[in-house]
Amino acid sequence: MKGRVFSGARPTGRQHIGNYLGAIQNYVKLQQDYECIYCAVDIHALTTLEGTENLKENIREMMLDWLAAGLDPEKSILFVQSHVPQVMELHTLLSMVTPLGWLTRVATFKEKARMQPHNINYGLVGYPVLMTADIVLYKADTVPVGQDQLPHLELAREIARRFNYTFGDTFPEPQALLSDFPAVIGLDGVNKMSKSLDNHIELAATPEETGERIMTAFTDPARKYRSDPGHPEICNVWRLHHFYNPNQVENIAAECRGALRGCVECKEQLAQGINAALAPFRQRRAELAARPQYVEEVLADGARRAHGIATETIREVKERMGLI
Repeated sequence: MKGRVFSGARPTGRQHIGNYLGAIQNYVKLQQDYECIYCAVDIHALTTLEGTENLKENIREMMLDWLAAGLDPEKSILFVQSHVPQVMELHTLLSMVTPLGWLTRVATFKEKARMQPHNINYGLVGYPVLMTADIVLYKADTVPVGQDQLPHLELAREIARRFNYTFGDTFPEPQALLSDFPAVIGLDGVNKMSKSLDNHIELAATPEETGERIMTAFTDPARKYRSDPGHPEICNVWRLHHFYNPNQVENIAAECRGALRGCVECKEQLAQGINAALAPFRQRRAELAARPQYVEEVLADGARRAHGIATETIREVKERMGLI
């Protein structure tokens, strides 16, 4: 019997190459060996959003990218978190067995509180409980994570364990499926690729837009002139070549160190590699976008299938807690 994977992502709109290399390509691979449930976590997004006017469109754009990248609604359940309201009900029930101290010690809560001191809302504190509800509502036993996300999953395991101890064995304790997610540094050469930092390259960008964005990338700060020897090991453009021109990285490095190529040439070659790799994706995405109702149909079917699992789980939880 296949294991069941759950993963969710905030609907931030069009995805960038960091999203793809770090998560989406792994989502696609997991479909071969697992029963997969992938969710746009719009309720989670509300903990940091101050306006929701773009939320619906952001969900659609993200789903177009997921589908064009290879997520198959025949193999996986794709849906929007709030379209299966049982997750909010389970969040409330799990909050009754989750000590407040567990939540306030979470490093990401402290970080978010520093970033938005004017908006330290209850949802921000309770974020890990809702995350746990996301996973255990569907009895997922496997969650793909990077090493840095292990503490979050361990908290979900603690909450599930505490519920099982208090009310009887109900939820599987979700196990981490460690993935070698590459840390994709953005065009600023310092920070992780992020839309909020505007240091990203969108998957759905045109070839011209991609080239223009890459030309803004920081390279070797020690190289002032083309005749200066370069240091590719500290250049983010060279790191990106590993993903999009993997067979040429050694030659590129040698030419850079020998001042046989300049940064502009290096960026142009990277743009060519990215555009060539993304051409099939961009064609599929355009075809899907030309079908206005397709994403809505996929999400409606995914919500229906997820609802069936969620209804049974909530019934079991209420029975265990003596509520029915």
